[in-house]
Amino acid sequence: MSSAARLRRVCAAALATATVASVGGSIILSPNISSNDRGSGPVLEALRSKINDPYANVPSRAVQESALIGASQANPLDILVVGGGATGCGVALDAVTRGLRVGLVEREDFSSGTSSRSTKLIHGGVRYLEKAVFNLDYGQLKLVFHALEERKQVIENAPHLCHALPCMTPCFDWFEVVYFWAGLKMYDLVAGARLLHLSRYYSAKESIELFPTLAKKGNNRNLRGTVVYYDGQMNDSRLNVGLACSAALAGAAVLNHAEVISFLKDEATGRIIGAKIRDNFSGKVFETYAKVVVNAAGPFCDSVRKLADKEAPSMICPSSGVHIVLPDYYSPDGMGLIVPKTKDGRVVFMLPWLGRTIAGTTDSNTVITPLPEPHEDEIQFILDAISDYLSVKVRRTDVLSAWSGIRPLAVDPSAKSTENISRDHVVCEDYPGLVTITGGKWTTYRSMAEDAVDAAVKSGKLSPANGSVTHSLRLMGGDGWEPSYFTVIAQQYVRMKRSYGGEVVPAIMDTAASKHLSHAYGTLAERVAAIAQNEGLGKRLAHGYPIMEAEVAYCARNEYCESAVDFIARRSRLAFLDTDAAGRALPRIIEILAAEHSWDNALYSNYEKHFLPACVCLELPNGTLNNDSSSVLPFFIPWIVWGEDGNLKFQSHSPDRFFHTLTDAKTQPKKKKEEVRKGSGGNVKTKLEAEPTPSRRCWRISEIQDYLNRDYLLFDDLMLPKMV
Repeated sequence: MSSAARLRRVCAAALATATVASVGGSIILSPNISSNDRGSGPVLEALRSKINDPYANVPSRAVQESALIGASQANPLDILVVGGGATGCGVALDAVTRGLRVGLVEREDFSSGTSSRSTKLIHGGVRYLEKAVFNLDYGQLKLVFHALEERKQVIENAPHLCHALPCMTPCFDWFEVVYFWAGLKMYDLVAGARLLHLSRYYSAKESIELFPTLAKKGNNRNLRGTVVYYDGQMNDSRLNVGLACSAALAGAAVLNHAEVISFLKDEATGRIIGAKIRDNFSGKVFETYAKVVVNAAGPFCDSVRKLADKEAPSMICPSSGVHIVLPDYYSPDGMGLIVPKTKDGRVVFMLPWLGRTIAGTTDSNTVITPLPEPHEDEIQFILDAISDYLSVKVRRTDVLSAWSGIRPLAVDPSAKSTENISRDHVVCEDYPGLVTITGGKWTTYRSMAEDAVDAAVKSGKLSPANGSVTHSLRLMGGDGWEPSYFTVIAQQYVRMKRSYGGEVVPAIMDTAASKHLSHAYGTLAERVAAIAQNEGLGKRLAHGYPIMEAEVAYCARNEYCESAVDFIARRSRLAFLDTDAAGRALPRIIEILAAEHSWDNALYSNYEKHFLPACVCLELPNGTLNNDSSSVLPFFIPWIVWGEDGNLKFQSHSPDRFFHTLTDAKTQPKKKKEEVRKGSGGNVKTKLEAEPTPSRRCWRISEIQDYLNRDYLLFDDLMLPKMV
C-alpha cells in the first residue's frame, strides 16, 4: 500500500470512528462516571473503610492457612482461586467484595510469574487501533475501547502505584509526522473523557530538548519531529501484592507458597468440590473444599486443567516477552520512547522506570516453563531496535539485567503468529466445578476478574450479597493519597537516630526516601516511616537506593513477605534493577526476616552460612555466549538437598564449581612472576602482577540442567530455600 493510500485510509477511518463514537457508541465520549456515581452506597463505603483502615493488619499466614483447612465439605468456601498473579488476586478481591467466602493459593509468591515481568505499562491499546483501522477489525477496536476504560480505573484505584507517562514516537519524514499525528488524534477521539492527556507534535529541536539521547538522523534521514501521546505506567509486582493484601483485608484467605497437587471430586457426579494443597514451606498437605474452583494460573492454567482431566486440550498459546534493563542515561526521567516499527514489524518501548531504563518487548512463540529464558538473539533484537533511534552508543555491556515473561494468550487457530492472536481473554468451564480464565493483559485484569466471578457464581449457583464493586474500589494505601503526600513523610519522620559524641541526633528523612515510601506504600508509608524511626531500622539496604530496613519488617508483618527474595524481587524491585546491590543487601534482609518470623538460631545460622554462598547471578560476562549458554537469567538461584540426617545441605556436583555469592564470585587474583632486567649488570627484579579478575561467575544453562537432574530442589528463579 502506498504512503498516500495509507494516509487516505487513516483519515477515512478517523471519520468513521468519529461517527461510531458520536452515534452508535456514545459511551466512548460520555463523561467519565465518577466513583461516587457508580457503586456508591453503604456496602462500598464499608469496604473502602475496611481495606484502607490505616491501623488494620492482614491476618497472618498461619491464620490464613487455618481458614483454608477449616473449609470442610459441610462448610465449603464459595470460591477457591488457584493462582496469585494479577488475574487471580483480582478474582479474589472481586469475589470477596461481593460477600462471598473466598480462598486463594499461589504455588510461589504473589506476582512471582508473568505479572512481575511486564513492560510496566497500563496500556490503552494504541497499538491495536492501527490493526483495527487497516484490517477493518471491529473486534480490535472494541479492545481499544475496553482498554481505555480499564486503564483509567487502574490508575484511579491505585494512584500511588500508577501514573501517566508521555511516550514519544520519532518521525524521520513528513509523511510519518502526518501519519502518526492523525492516528494519535484519532486515538484521542476514541478515548474521549478517558484520555490521560492530549497528544501533540514537537519539532525536531523541541524533541531533542525533551529527549537528549534521541538521534537527529535515522537511516540517513533527518529527524522531522516527534508525536507524543500518554499511556499509563505502574509498579506491577507491588500492584499485585496490593491486590492480594486488599483481598485479605476484605476477608479472603490468601496463601502464598502453597500448591494445588490434586483436585477433590464428588464421587457421584464427578464435579470438583475442592483441592488437596501442599504448603511449600512446611511440607504440610491438607484439603480444602469449595463450591467452585477458579483456575487463574496464567501460563500454567493448562497444567491445572490437566489435574482435572489429563486429556484436556490446550487453551493457550504461550508467547515470550523479553525485557532488558539499561542505565538511566539512556532515557530522561518522565519520557518514554516508542520504536514504531522494527525490521519485522513489531513495536519496541524504551521507558524510564525506578531510576533505570526498561527496553522491550519481544513477541515470539515459546514453550511453557517455570524458568522462561531470555535468549541472546532476543536481547540483541531489542538493542538493534533502539540503536537506530538513539545518539548514544548502544552497548551490550550496558545491559544490567534481562528477563522473560510468558503471556498466556487465548488461542486463535487461524493465527500464524502470536502477534496476531487477540489479546482478549477467555472464560470457560470445560470441567464441572472448574472455571478457567486465560488471556488478557495487566490493563484489563479487573474486568477479567469480574467476568470470571460471574461465571463462578453461575457455575456454583452462588448467592453474592451484591454485584461487583471493584470498578470504584481503591486498593490499600490508595484512598486519600495525593502526589504531594511524600512531604508529610519528609516533615514528620526521621529515618533513624544517630549518636554524635554521646548525643542522640535524629537523621533526616530525605526527599528520595520519602518519595519512594509514598509511591510504594501510599498512605501506609507512615507506618513504614514509624518503624524506621521507632525501631532503629532507618538505614538504607543498598547504597544508591532509597529502600530502607524498615520496609523488610513492614512487609513481613503486613504483606506476606516470607523470604528474602520475596522482598528484593517483588516487595521492592532491587533484584530487577541491580543484582549486585541485591546481593549486598541479602544478609541484612535475612537478619531482619529471621527476627520477624522467629527463625531459630540453628536455622538462621544455616540460612546465613549456606544460602548466601548459594546465590548465583546468571549473567553473561562481556556479552559473550557459548553454544550451550543461550540464555541470561539475572536472578538468584539456590539449590538445596536434604541430607540423610534430615537437615538442609547445600552442595554442587563438582568441588571446583562451588556456589559463589555475588561479591565472592570475583576470583582471587593469581600472582605471576615477571622478570624485568635493568641495566647492563643484568640485575633481575621479580614483579608480581595480578591476572584479570572476572566480574562474576557465569553458570551455563546446561550446568543448571545438570543440577535439576540430580536430587536438588529448585523453588523457582527467585525463591529462597524453604524453611522447615
